[in-house]
Amino acid sequence: MFDAAICVCFLVFGIQAIRAKQLISSVLWLAGVSALLSIILYRLGAYQAAVIELSVGAGLVTVLFVFAISIAGDETQAYPRLIPLGFAAILAFVLIVVLAWFILPVELEPTTATEPQLGVLLYQQRGLDLVVQLVLIFAGTLGLLGLLAEASAPLQYPAAREVAAARQRDLEAMTKQSLGEEAR
Repeated sequence: MFDAAICVCFLVFGIQAIRAKQLISSVLWLAGVSALLSIILYRLGAYQAAVIELSVGAGLVTVLFVFAISIAGDETQAYPRLIPLGFAAILAFVLIVVLAWFILPVELEPTTATEPQLGVLLYQQRGLDLVVQLVLIFAGTLGLLGLLAEASAPLQYPAAREVAAARQRDLEAMTKQSLGEEAR
């Protein structure tokens, strides 16, 4: 029952990620999809894949998307549909049926394997992997900040210089205009 609820939430989050009008909302829905996928992977026994999906898919990718949207802006454009709506609905239905086929329980002999708790898995068995992923996420974030940094240091207030330059241009234009009126 719990697995079915997670799969339904997974599908709802995925549909919402596609239907969202604002990019930032779509990114947050996509992060939810990734988090639910990591839960599904963990429940299926793919512990390492679940941890990687959670840290990279829900963590790093979400941060990068939000950063890119904040740089580029949240303006969307209306494009014509590439796939007809009916065909897309049929394809989605087929994919849901195939997913349900693989998820439905199959009568197997019971196994006696026990799964470790998440804390034991993360900190005792896969501790080095966790540290490497954290370092990679941190290095990737710093690398992007370095690539997208302004030419001058942030403490020099480049926006303030730009405003001051615009005011200076306006003042010079008004001075020339007033001198031109006095000459008449």
